[in-house]
Amino acid sequence: MSISKNNFLYVFFLEILFDNVKIYLRYLKGNFYMSTNQFVGLADSAPLDECKIIKKLSCVSIAGNVILTVFKLFAGIWGNSGALISDAIHSLSDVFTTIIAWIGVKIAKQAADEKHQYGHERHECVASFILGLILLVTGLGIGKVGIENIIDKTYLEADIPSRIALVAAFVSILGKEAMYWYTRYYAKIINSQAFMADAWHHRADAISSVGALIGVAGAMCGFPVMDLLASLFICLFILKVSYDIIGDALSKLLDTSCGLDYEKKLHDFIAGQDNVKSVDMLQSRMFGNKVYVDLEISVDGEISLREAHDIAEHVHNEVEHNFPEIKHIMIHVNPV
Repeated sequence: MSISKNNFLYVFFLEILFDNVKIYLRYLKGNFYMSTNQFVGLADSAPLDECKIIKKLSCVSIAGNVILTVFKLFAGIWGNSGALISDAIHSLSDVFTTIIAWIGVKIAKQAADEKHQYGHERHECVASFILGLILLVTGLGIGKVGIENIIDKTYLEADIPSRIALVAAFVSILGKEAMYWYTRYYAKIINSQAFMADAWHHRADAISSVGALIGVAGAMCGFPVMDLLASLFICLFILKVSYDIIGDALSKLLDTSCGLDYEKKLHDFIAGQDNVKSVDMLQSRMFGNKVYVDLEISVDGEISLREAHDIAEHVHNEVEHNFPEIKHIMIHVNPV
């Protein structure tokens, strides 16, 4: 049974609504968990169709942003709101960032090959870094225009925004916040840094719409400069989000450790394994959304090489089973 064009938008938003209700209910039931450090997922370990999730996320995000961009741009121009036009430009940038996130995740999911023997996970960090740069440029552009208009005092000659601008800002807040939770939920499931960055793009757009709402309301109440000040608020928030995304991407590109808390948890787990006398050295490094670990343990020096190897193999298997974010742990055995 085909869906007519007139019913497409209805079905599209109905699906997002139902999905967000399910997401919220699962959130209330406590199905989310977060490990000691950056690695996030669901407690449910059922097999997932990641390709289907990635495709669904991308389609929903692109379609939602296109619809909101057109709506806010029309409302901003028709309703005489510079803040809403700035907000519409931000939504348009989210279309391109979702495409970048999709490309980065698709490449990162590819298996290791002869040229990339450790895998492609870092491509997702590159995608996140690009997303952060796009946000940075977008924020600076919005701020530049806002400051120039305030200096030139163009707000004194500007028309007062109409109610359609106010309605559009409110609709944008609801829509982008729903898209944030939607994208965040599935980004956690597939442990995707790029789509988590894309989720924060949606949250940034929702917050910027709050600024637009305040600016439009202020201008309607006789304070037209509020519309431009709202643009500056949008700029500052976007810059903060871009800083966080770029910093996180760089840390995972530069072999940054997983942190003392994470390494202590891992150290205690290994030290508790059978026949492990002590943990002599433990180093971790982030590789995209995965982790590599170098480990030295001490075992009884009187046992055979085969027995020492079996102990190391047992530790290796237990660690990678209980810490699924660890892609590989290299173990060196010391006699004691």
